[in-house]
Amino acid sequence: MMIHKMGWLFQKVLYPTLTWSRYNKDKTIYLTFDDGPIPEMTPEILDLLKTYNAKATFFCVGDNIQKHPEIYQRILKEKHSTGNHTFNHLNGWNTPDTNYFENVNLCNSIIDKYAVKDNCSKLLRPPYGRIKQSQIKQLKAKYEIIMWDVLTGDFAASISPESCLNKAIKYTESGSIVVFHDNLKAKKNLDYALPRYLEHFTQAGYSFKGL
Repeated sequence: MMIHKMGWLFQKVLYPTLTWSRYNKDKTIYLTFDDGPIPEMTPEILDLLKTYNAKATFFCVGDNIQKHPEIYQRILKEKHSTGNHTFNHLNGWNTPDTNYFENVNLCNSIIDKYAVKDNCSKLLRPPYGRIKQSQIKQLKAKYEIIMWDVLTGDFAASISPESCLNKAIKYTESGSIVVFHDNLKAKKNLDYALPRYLEHFTQAGYSFKGL
């Protein structure tokens, strides 16, 4: 069963030292997108964000940045935040620490290649949210490790577009870090849910900011 809302107790038990949300009273939402950039989805997402004057954080796979540098550069040009999502979308639980660190460093070297002033990323999101305590211990010296408190489930074939939208709206509150995906598995749900999600919270007076 998918957990759409990561409650406070769950966060404290699982990874108490990581960033799950930035709760505040300012009606601010932190949209995040994982796994891109890819030409089939990321440019459309950027167009939509621009329509709503919304900023977001893109956690990018290094291999995708290397394949599509022009899209990554557009993300930066439009003042969105970016973060490291490893070079090959590695599951930290199943990866020896040395290999995991090498993969993170490889992604970081590509991110640094395209870094612009005031946009040098020090954010990391472990793919699948899976990372060992030994990996956290070393990586926290360099990165803020970002998790989430709202998982839309857009990547899951078992979730309908309507359910994806309804769950995302239901569980979002001010300061939430919300996960969508710019990968092809998520396209059907994201194409339906994201514009309606942005419209709903914009009308409710919320703003969308990068981390």
